[in-house]
Amino acid sequence: MKYNMFAHSAGRPRPAQPSSRSARGRRPRVLAVSLGAMAGLNLPCAFAQETSESHDRSLPPVVVSDAAYPGMALSKPEYTGSRMGLTPLETPASVEVLDGETIRARGDQNVREAVTRATGITGNPSPGNGGTALTARGFAGQGSVMQLLDGTRMYVASGTVTFPFDTWSVDRIEVLRGPASVMYGEGAIGGVVNVVQKKPIRGPIENELQITGGTEKTARVAFDSGGKVNDNLSYRFATAYNRTAGWVDRGDANNLMVSVSVRLDVNPDFNLTLSYDDGTQHPQQYLGTPLVNGSLDRSLRKKNYNVGDAEISYRDRWTRLNAEWTPNDRVTVRNQFYYLTSHRHWRNSETYTFLPATSQVRRGDYLEILHDQEQVGNRADLTVRSKLFGLDNTTTVGFDVNKIHFTHSNNSPYGGTSTVPARDFDPGLFFSPPGIVTSPRFRSNTTQYALFGEHRIAFTPQWSVIGGVRFDHADLTRIDLVAGSAWDKTFANTTWRVGTVYQFSPSLAVYAQYATATDPLGALITTSDAQRNFNLATGKQVEVGVKQAFWGNRGEWTFAAYEIRKNDLLSRDPVNPTITQQVGEQSSRGLEASASVEVLRGLRFDVNGTVLRARYDDFNESVGGVLVSRAGNVPTSVPQQAANAWLTWNFIAQWTFGAGLRYVGGRYADTANRVRVPSYTTVDTALSWRVSKQAALTLRVYNLFNKDYAESVSNGGQQWLLGRPRSAELSANFYF
Repeated sequence: MKYNMFAHSAGRPRPAQPSSRSARGRRPRVLAVSLGAMAGLNLPCAFAQETSESHDRSLPPVVVSDAAYPGMALSKPEYTGSRMGLTPLETPASVEVLDGETIRARGDQNVREAVTRATGITGNPSPGNGGTALTARGFAGQGSVMQLLDGTRMYVASGTVTFPFDTWSVDRIEVLRGPASVMYGEGAIGGVVNVVQKKPIRGPIENELQITGGTEKTARVAFDSGGKVNDNLSYRFATAYNRTAGWVDRGDANNLMVSVSVRLDVNPDFNLTLSYDDGTQHPQQYLGTPLVNGSLDRSLRKKNYNVGDAEISYRDRWTRLNAEWTPNDRVTVRNQFYYLTSHRHWRNSETYTFLPATSQVRRGDYLEILHDQEQVGNRADLTVRSKLFGLDNTTTVGFDVNKIHFTHSNNSPYGGTSTVPARDFDPGLFFSPPGIVTSPRFRSNTTQYALFGEHRIAFTPQWSVIGGVRFDHADLTRIDLVAGSAWDKTFANTTWRVGTVYQFSPSLAVYAQYATATDPLGALITTSDAQRNFNLATGKQVEVGVKQAFWGNRGEWTFAAYEIRKNDLLSRDPVNPTITQQVGEQSSRGLEASASVEVLRGLRFDVNGTVLRARYDDFNESVGGVLVSRAGNVPTSVPQQAANAWLTWNFIAQWTFGAGLRYVGGRYADTANRVRVPSYTTVDTALSWRVSKQAALTLRVYNLFNKDYAESVSNGGQQWLLGRPRSAELSANFYF
């Protein structure tokens, strides 16, 4: 039986049949933050394997406890910051784990909503990037903040990632802040988000059904089932369907997610897990609201200026076969074979400009674009634990190889304009300029391989040193399907990291780390003709931090300070502004802090925040043929302050109240820093009632104070993609 409210404890055994006394004494146990990684997320998580403790884990039942809140388990081995199974206190980096039960209890139904409650992570979504782009430590976009599913990445194509998106199938989300190229290659100087799916469970079959209805004709049906078929075979199945009329005119949207995994325990030392995830999305065909004289006109808040036959759709399919062999306590071998496909389609008018003289809106950029992507690959690693000169040593070595085929179709050169009244208008139909049709324009074939290794040596029980290195090699062929020409490009980079941890006590550790990274100038597999003569951008980070559990593990806090410097950005030649050089530089330095405290019995408070200074250090642009320096300016779409808070209160038996606050600081929409997007604060609330052991009801209100805010901007900052206004949902969960 499962209890999906605000209290939880990831990976800890829980009683399935609580007594009424223990139920009355239940304390909410909300996972807040756990930091501790080197410079990457775990490969064992990527391989969907579980520790011996998790082998006997079942779907979470009603959560009850008469013991003290056990905290964030900083001393429990986790595969989050390295492949070596270290505890968070043993790893010299910042990693935060968001448990799936907490995510769903807070009402975060998509991955972006969930992960932006983590420390220092903010969103920058738009239909053009799949609604998933993030910002971390002063660096924005898919090329700087990598996103994974079970440790596997689908390579970014034209700045777009579209899966995973629904949190119903999520076991946890692991967030690594700072460079992670040593673990996953190029494209992670700001951080990594790893979504770990629910896995087969070796226990009795248990099921959960959720039915939700809400404002804006919102409806959701979700089902989760898992358990063992026999002593050797177990499964997990999760699916969720969502639809809504949206908060703008013609804002209908729907999506469907299916996640299936089957595990075969061949013997106690060897197991196989076959996983398949499928997602279909039709998001709102809403590209934003034009500003009026530089400000938002609330009377246009619900207007949708897209064409009447607009189209935005994504279809993603991920298949993974994982194998794990543990012949003894010292050796672990893991392998994952994966096959991924993605098909995306956009057909919209994407830019809107308000014309004050006529109170009309001019629409432009009639774009139709299609992506067809296929990726097949294999990743393996070997971990060995040993003694060397009496010192504990752990070593991991491995490889990753894949092949990616990508085809891009469009209707360029993009054109088309139309003018409609600002308020009452016929949206019309999509059109391209005469003689322009949508057709395949280019194709790329990329073959990539990587060799990686990690090593940890413990000089004393308190002091350890950890290092890692990775070599990446990629051969790219880009074929111009219109001109019939082609060219090849090879990228080869080596990244490394080194860190140290000193534990003053079993519950207090300080750490320091130095790491290097690489980032693409755009997206590796869609490197353009203009970028073919340049190499990947490079970066480095220095980070120090502290982690501590206190008050009998009822409270924990973390703190980190860092500086990141990214080099080799494309910039204009100071002598000849018409020439582009790879000499630019961008940097960020900041502070991050988080805390989770059980203040009183049944009352828990989680809070995190970040302040940073992000700057272009060396960056020139050509404006009207004149060279302009942007040195000292803040990079676009980067807020320099962000904070989150969540209060959970089990105020009477079977009733739980939760409230969360999300703050995002102001951002700039242009490199000149002339267009500033205001900061915003939103508040979400939820009230849950455990009706019986088999049922629960939850009422949620999002954006309680109906704040108008921009999630992202376009058209030079004159067009805001507005976030969700105040809305409410009522969910019923059934456990059987």
